[in-house]
Amino acid sequence: MLLMSGVGRRVACVLVGLVSFAFLFAGSPTGYAAPDPNDIPSPGSDSATSAADGRPPAGAMVFSLTDMGTPAPLTFYGDQGTAELTFPVPRGLVPLTLNATVELPVNVRSSAISVMQQERTIARIPLPTNDQAPVVIPLSGVSIADNSVTVTLRTNLVPVEGYCLDPTNPLRLTNAAVTFGGDEQPAATVAEFLPPILRKLTIAIPPNPERAESDAAVRLAAAVTARYGQQPTKVVVVASAPPPPPAGPFERQIIIQQGTDVGVALQPLPGALPNLRISGPENELTNQARLLSSDLNRLALSSKAVVGPLRTAPQLPGDVTTLRRLGQPVVSAVALAPQVAIGIDQTRIGRPTQNVRVHLTGSYTPLPAGVSARLVAIVGGETIDTWQVDDRGLIDRWIDVPDRLLQRYTTVGISLNVAGPTGRCGEFQPLTLTIDGDSVVESSAAVPPTPAGLQSLPQALMPRTLIGIGPGAFADTVRATAIAVALQRLSALPIDTEVTGIDEALAGKLPAVIISADGWDKPEVPLPIRADQGRLNVTGMSTDGKPDTLTLDPELRYGALQAFYDGRRSLLVATSNGAPDQLDALLSWVSADPRRFSKLDGVALVGAPGQQPVVVGPQSGVAASTSAPGSRIGWWVAGAVTAVAVGAAAFALLRRNRRRAGGTDDG
Repeated sequence: MLLMSGVGRRVACVLVGLVSFAFLFAGSPTGYAAPDPNDIPSPGSDSATSAADGRPPAGAMVFSLTDMGTPAPLTFYGDQGTAELTFPVPRGLVPLTLNATVELPVNVRSSAISVMQQERTIARIPLPTNDQAPVVIPLSGVSIADNSVTVTLRTNLVPVEGYCLDPTNPLRLTNAAVTFGGDEQPAATVAEFLPPILRKLTIAIPPNPERAESDAAVRLAAAVTARYGQQPTKVVVVASAPPPPPAGPFERQIIIQQGTDVGVALQPLPGALPNLRISGPENELTNQARLLSSDLNRLALSSKAVVGPLRTAPQLPGDVTTLRRLGQPVVSAVALAPQVAIGIDQTRIGRPTQNVRVHLTGSYTPLPAGVSARLVAIVGGETIDTWQVDDRGLIDRWIDVPDRLLQRYTTVGISLNVAGPTGRCGEFQPLTLTIDGDSVVESSAAVPPTPAGLQSLPQALMPRTLIGIGPGAFADTVRATAIAVALQRLSALPIDTEVTGIDEALAGKLPAVIISADGWDKPEVPLPIRADQGRLNVTGMSTDGKPDTLTLDPELRYGALQAFYDGRRSLLVATSNGAPDQLDALLSWVSADPRRFSKLDGVALVGAPGQQPVVVGPQSGVAASTSAPGSRIGWWVAGAVTAVAVGAAAFALLRRNRRRAGGTDDG
């Protein structure tokens, strides 16, 4: 039975809350979406070789490009396409083949692919003529430098006689994976402990950790996530008593314990990979944990190292920067109608941003007589600027990005639109469009953040954020680690964290993540969505400032992540209405897929028994007040609650399934 007041009566017609996902071309710092880690085959497994024509040699290991944090799929435009591929190589392994599935453009009669390394040809083979066919590309003989390989792939396509290749339809290599031969070598020094490819990191802390142990664990989890970038490394926190089982291939275990012994040391295990132990007194433990994310780690060429004081001083670009400093040295395209994309990444700027202006400098191929063109700048499908080209072939133009179009990652597309006689198949002249990395990007700090809510994270928590945990130190450390890892996956820059108590974090001036799993008892900091004995209170709907309410009978238990600006700084609150297990299930859902957090667009993520979590709140671009995230929240909440209430009876079964499929017990 639903009892409603105010606007709640109008919400009864809402049947389900819509999940609002904002996922642009640059939906992640590298501009690609990683697949679900549950769908990634384990190295050496039968399913990992499904893309290959035949099985790998006995003892070989297979890693997908996603396993290795490499953008996928590989795309090749035109009759002569080029792509550069870089992937890590673990110690003791050598690459043997690149396995993939070929997706051909239409009207291709024959095709071939070459693998080049500097001036050497590693391999040249014909590609299958049927679409969606497996291919095995030899890599034997490639040079390995600094535990990685870089090769250039070139394709040559011959169209069916009388047809032209579609310049917008590329050849694609999908399901790409690299087969390695050899055996993983165990680390002999601290510097070698973390391999180039890491599938899972287990951090073991005491069952009742001290504050310094919790702080070191959260910092370490965020640092390792930052180190491995887009690799889908799973990070879990477990109790050190009893000791966890030995690590598997390309997995590592780190034990953190406060004590008198100071340092970072390898601990050999009979018949297994060694563990790493980080120890020290309260005032030293966090500093020792910083070693693994420091440049000094490369010099730790012994089985034990003791590091002196390390300082974290992130170098942020400031109000005026360049595309180069934002991770884009140069962007270029060659085509009949070339187009490039430049990214405005607020996590690289290191703060919420507004008033973004870009001084585009670059060049394009001057056009022959009889052919005209214009340059167009597009954001989110909306044209924000357009101008005619001239015979100089130079780009020198300021463009403004409207605040309402800004996201965590905003892609500005620049295209050269051509009109006129271009000849058969555009053979008259391929055009080159280049945007220089020295193009200036100006911006100012956005207070409150733009966009608001979950899209303001993690930049609104940078460069340093407090993490307030409650009296349940171990459980809250697991939750804090899950949140820190999810936030760090969104950021191109490391996020500096400090674990404190809840009251300390709320009293401080820095942005904060608050873990209050059992409920929210801080009325001085009102949340966008609050529950009180079955009644849901939603702020920001009424003109008189009073909250609107929605009462559920029976009462619904939920966990939530709520992001808002409290008038002084940004907060992310992880809480529930007396259902900490439901908060844990919500965090497990977020952790199970590295893509999920990047898509969330609202002020809160709510998870209730038996249903997929629901995003609540206005879409980004609607500014939030200091304590009221927007006038449309009530409609979202009503739909979300109606949806999750329907399946409440299935909670136990679905939660057991979710544990088996998504690793709920890993926090």
